[in-house]
Amino acid sequence: MVHTGRLQLYTRGNADPHDLTDRVEQVVGDSGIRSGVVTVFTPSSTSALTTIEYEDGALADLRGALDEIAPPGRDYRHHLRWGDHNGHAHLRAALLGPSLSIPVVDGRLTLGTWQQVLFLDFDTGPRQREIVVQVVGEAAG
Repeated sequence: MVHTGRLQLYTRGNADPHDLTDRVEQVVGDSGIRSGVVTVFTPSSTSALTTIEYEDGALADLRGALDEIAPPGRDYRHHLRWGDHNGHAHLRAALLGPSLSIPVVDGRLTLGTWQQVLFLDFDTGPRQREIVVQVVGEAAG
């Protein structure tokens, strides 16, 4: 069985974090699937998904690490082609990745106690984003 849901987000850009855990759990619950896997995917080249303890300190540390690895102010070759000055956003998204897969057991995500589903929008300004959540597995019964 396959069930697909879509989440709509309005973001501010510039590493704007969003905890999607409850919304992904809702899609899993709506699917009726008890055993399988959920894939969360962002069809965007300037946003990413990962897991983290969703608290201010961990989020600030992640943002700081990304600023060191791919700082916004650097002169990226991408800027020469498009002039949109979001080369850092593309690099950050590529490093973290566009998708996340989580096992579903007994109809629930198998996340750790301090682990939440994190969406990050790295682009330079506000965006409307759509996240695809697809659950594949077996329903009860």
